[in-house]
Amino acid sequence: MTGYLLRRVGQALVVLVGVSVIVFALVQLVPGDPIRLALGTRFDQETYDALLARSGLDQPLVQQYFTWAGRALTGDLGVSFRSGETVTSLIAERLPATLTLAFASILVALLIAVPLGTVSALRPRSVVDRVATVISQFGISVPDFWVAIVLILVFAGTLGWLPSGGYVPLSDDPWGWLQRLIMPAVVTGTVSGSVITRFVRSSVLEALGADHVRTAQAKGLPTRQVFTWHVLRNALLPLVTVTGVQLAYLLSGVVVVEIVFSWPGLGQLALQSVQARDYPVLQGAILLFALVFLLINLVVDLLYTAIDPRIRR
Repeated sequence: MTGYLLRRVGQALVVLVGVSVIVFALVQLVPGDPIRLALGTRFDQETYDALLARSGLDQPLVQQYFTWAGRALTGDLGVSFRSGETVTSLIAERLPATLTLAFASILVALLIAVPLGTVSALRPRSVVDRVATVISQFGISVPDFWVAIVLILVFAGTLGWLPSGGYVPLSDDPWGWLQRLIMPAVVTGTVSGSVITRFVRSSVLEALGADHVRTAQAKGLPTRQVFTWHVLRNALLPLVTVTGVQLAYLLSGVVVVEIVFSWPGLGQLALQSVQARDYPVLQGAILLFALVFLLINLVVDLLYTAIDPRIRR
């Protein structure tokens, strides 16, 4: 197990280096002068040259990359051209909102997907199965921003039960934090839940048709025991995989939902950095997104060994 972990960490580091090179190269291709955008319309050449030298953009591209990558290894992702704050502090400021929305959304998704997909698989081609299929198809097909606008019109505009947007830290106002979290979590959780429902249904159906399940049923084991020990554990592997992918996607920021609900997440930060040609913030955000995907993939692989001990061999 230790050797496996070391191999996976080594692979993750290689991928991270590759991502950093690609991100740095692509950012350089973005048109526009970030120094001019940061200074505005009125500036003198001396100020321009000073900011250019301080940001390191007067150096050759190869030297710029190694300087940035070396600092990134120590946690220094540079300084924002637009605000003058460190990239690390800007990301840390947005991280609580992103973590809150991501984990709340995945909780909503699992509360929808696991019961709906399981019941649908246990009763294939029934009314429940057809309703579940329609609901999952609706959740995948309807744009999340349209659902967000409808919820705002109904629950914030007409009924006045919930705020229309914004974010309040949990430590400052727990009730206000919960009120502002409900609608964004329901929107993103519904979309993710619709995707996960299909995987739950197909994986439970596949497990139900396995030889060892039919053997357990033929031996007369109780239905609950057969489902818990023989069906559910085997159906968990695809569920863990797709849940990990959805969580990584949510942690990378749901830009449209964040904009509609004025949610200060990492997705909105990345979009603002693209619009302002704020290279350090954009590079730091994308590097963080890649790291999130790598870490979640590693956690998913470790969960495989806990769910199915045969994988260890």
